Amino acid sequence: MASFKVKGGIPLKGEITPQGAKNEALQVICACLLTPEKTTIRNIPDILDVLNLIDLLRSLGVEVTRLADHDYTFQAQNIDIAYLLSDDFKKRSAGLRGSLMITGPLLARFGKGYIPRPGGDKIGRRRMDTHINGLIRLGARFDYEYNEEFYKLECKKLKGCYMLLEEASVTGTANILMAATLADGKTTIYHAACEPYIQQLCLMLNRMGANITGVGSNLLTVKGVDHLTGCDHTLLPDMIEVGSFIGLAAMTRSEILVKNVSYPNLGIIPDVFRKLGIGFEVRNDDIFIPSQDHYQVDTFIDGSILTIDDAPWPGFTPDLLSVALVVATQARGSVLIHQKMFESRLFFVDKLIDMGAQIILCDPHRATVIGLDHKIQLRPTVMTSPDIRAGVALLIAALSAHGTSIIHNIEQIDRGYQNIDKRLNALGAQITRSNNLSV
Repeated sequence: MASFKVKGGIPLKGEITPQGAKNEALQVICACLLTPEKTTIRNIPDILDVLNLIDLLRSLGVEVTRLADHDYTFQAQNIDIAYLLSDDFKKRSAGLRGSLMITGPLLARFGKGYIPRPGGDKIGRRRMDTHINGLIRLGARFDYEYNEEFYKLECKKLKGCYMLLEEASVTGTANILMAATLADGKTTIYHAACEPYIQQLCLMLNRMGANITGVGSNLLTVKGVDHLTGCDHTLLPDMIEVGSFIGLAAMTRSEILVKNVSYPNLGIIPDVFRKLGIGFEVRNDDIFIPSQDHYQVDTFIDGSILTIDDAPWPGFTPDLLSVALVVATQARGSVLIHQKMFESRLFFVDKLIDMGAQIILCDPHRATVIGLDHKIQLRPTVMTSPDIRAGVALLIAALSAHGTSIIHNIEQIDRGYQNIDKRLNALGAQITRSNNLSV
């Protein structure tokens, strides 16, 4: 188990560029399974979840060529469907939640989509019902092998239909959308997720020859086509990294320029950090965060305590609530953090309380944060990263604490943030990676 040794309390300064979007990468890489032709995807981040998905596709028979550091071609011409029943496939895909999105493309093109119960972050229940029920509505036969927790979907040919999703699941929408591109007839997906990454997937599929309308809304219409072709696609910058860097600058009183953020695709993320009192400037497509000794939390118009909660797009992404919570610990004022979507995502706050943060965990979904206004600095400590987003939030906390902290299980951070230690060290941070750290 690898660890970070973090010397905190050091202001950072410089420029940093966000990696390609992790959540978009997982979707569009799976979309390559829809065609036997070569597809080029650019700006792919070198992070564990994405690299593990690429290795899984290689084992499935996809020819993968690395063109440059972050550019790849994928050609799914010789797919080994029998591999889906192998122990190797079950082991690889069970540890990667993104593997769930190979099911729709494989089902649409080959009539079979098998997957074990996928892994991923331990942040509470993450149902697969939206995925499975949507594919069943398109005509798939479903079988669940309870003892092995193995899901099987089969069909002769998918057929378009109308469906109302029970939740605006991003990965569920992506899976159903990809399957529908090769189904007979028209598919209408209502209550679809409409995140920028879903929009990107739609635009990519349309360049491949799909017929998708309603892009950017929660009502998608897909007219099935006989086949799809290859295309060239570039990932957006990762909005979660952008938000994380804004929060990092505020917590460490640093001066940071975040380059090439694709500002129109950030939605309300900048506004939420402004409500926390963080000042910054938008310079063309960059965000400049100056060093700030204090940041004052807004209240609502009636004077009541500010609440930051998560919601499907265009609401605030749940992936940044952990960062917002950490940033609030050194704000001037109080904030109620309401995590609606995952019941275990706030359980990392005990580590922040150990560091001296004033947080009341009201229940699994709500935490009240009383800001210290930098008058009391967080204390360094030894902690373990429970998941990707809490992991980077704890790293931000450690960078603001005066002294040396140890963060174990940083593989969780590596799953979502590319070379985060090297990139932050280039700004002046002092983060050491080791496989043999102790207190």
